[in-house]
Amino acid sequence: MNVIEKVHRYIREQQLIAPGDRVAVAVSSGADSVALLRVLLELRQELGAVLSVAHFNHKIRGADAEADEQFVRALAEQFDLEFHCGSADVPAHAREHKLSLETAARELRHEWFAGLRCNGLADKIATAHTEDDQAETVLMRIIRGAGTRGLAGIAPWQKEKELVRPLLNVARAEIEEYLDRLGQAWREDQSNRDLRHARNRVRHELLPLLQQNYNPAIRQTLADIAGIARTEEEYWEKEVSGLMARLVRSGKPSRSGRVAQPPSAVLPCLLGSGSTGAGILALDLAEFSALPLALQRRVLRSVGGQFGVSLEFKHIQELLLFASQKGPGKELDLPGELVAVRSFRELHFSRRPTRTSKPGYQYSLPIPGEVQVPELGSVIRAHLVNAGSQVSGYNSALLEPALLAPELTVRNWRTGDRFFPAYTQSPKKVKELLQSSRLGVQISPKERNLWPVIESAGEIVWMRGFPVPQAFAFLSGEPTLKEAVLIEEIEMPCEARQ
Repeated sequence: MNVIEKVHRYIREQQLIAPGDRVAVAVSSGADSVALLRVLLELRQELGAVLSVAHFNHKIRGADAEADEQFVRALAEQFDLEFHCGSADVPAHAREHKLSLETAARELRHEWFAGLRCNGLADKIATAHTEDDQAETVLMRIIRGAGTRGLAGIAPWQKEKELVRPLLNVARAEIEEYLDRLGQAWREDQSNRDLRHARNRVRHELLPLLQQNYNPAIRQTLADIAGIARTEEEYWEKEVSGLMARLVRSGKPSRSGRVAQPPSAVLPCLLGSGSTGAGILALDLAEFSALPLALQRRVLRSVGGQFGVSLEFKHIQELLLFASQKGPGKELDLPGELVAVRSFRELHFSRRPTRTSKPGYQYSLPIPGEVQVPELGSVIRAHLVNAGSQVSGYNSALLEPALLAPELTVRNWRTGDRFFPAYTQSPKKVKELLQSSRLGVQISPKERNLWPVIESAGEIVWMRGFPVPQAFAFLSGEPTLKEAVLIEEIEMPCEARQ
């Protein structure tokens, strides 16, 4: 079966495009998105769809980004298609809102897509995610740790945003072969080869290794896992919605410790946007304890979701143990200032009242440059150092200048901060990293509160006492010498502390 037939069958099976749909095809200039446009052009009469081309310039890659825009514009003109072009300064948005570049780019791009729909220019947006993208996503989530929701990967149709992905059953190799047969050019984004990024290492190193030594069909296998997990999640979401309406009440507890409001009163909240307006949600412990363990875990995760809090597996395990303990009045702190309190018959969930903010500081740190931090009694410097030709692989102390904003932010850590030290399996809460058992030394509460971190465009790239994240670590694979950023903290002179 050729690419055209595969995509046509997938669109029909998933009901992605209906006759009369106005579909804006998101084209970046890369092989996948160019192939998506060419495939849909060949299928548009059979699909009965009206096509246009949508290109978003992220203003990240300078002249290359402008060349991408011109390439896509010419492609739209070649096939006499309406061309929609949007742009935004993604690096500035990332700095302003303290986001990673990837998150900022996706946020602005999707906001622009939504504008196309709101302004009546498109009904749906078609994006060029492939079977390879699906396999990479699932594998990365396995590595980082994920349940069935995470293993569901990329959905064929994200209905709330009207994003459709017609190429999810097509491999990247098939796409390039298809374009070669057409004689259709595309543009390569060199950053897709940069092995400092985790996805690129999975794409160019891990998946080829698994394919060669373990499973020749590993990409298809991982994509199949995503399909199975997705249908499982769809089923369990319906089951849990029914359970939540029966088990969870909204309101304030009475003197007996029981919430008096009937379950039906909380149903609209639980089935709504995922962020409750209720001050307290109460879980009936008698009915909850009678559920199978798998359902108990899902119910607890769903309760967290009502407060906009994503509870990890370890938090669910803590809650299960907490719910089994006898005696009222006990409390369990959870992420996002969420707290669980046990009564005789119920488990009450609410947000902890805003606490008085702890003493803090925040200073700008240019590269290169230094800043005095009186709260620490120290000076923090960002040096540009010659890494030397002997450096190879990831260095646990050096940062890659190209991946950093021109100006860094030195501050004390805040509640909710996460850091991903090199050689660890997943991001950790800074609060957990500062436990004495991890640090190997006892520190005072004041010292803990003032512990320094450095962030770049919203991501923490350095934390005192820990190796820098691999995603930002210096990588030298070049024969010429390169400069790297070294963060140094030194004691402030006594006279400067006065």
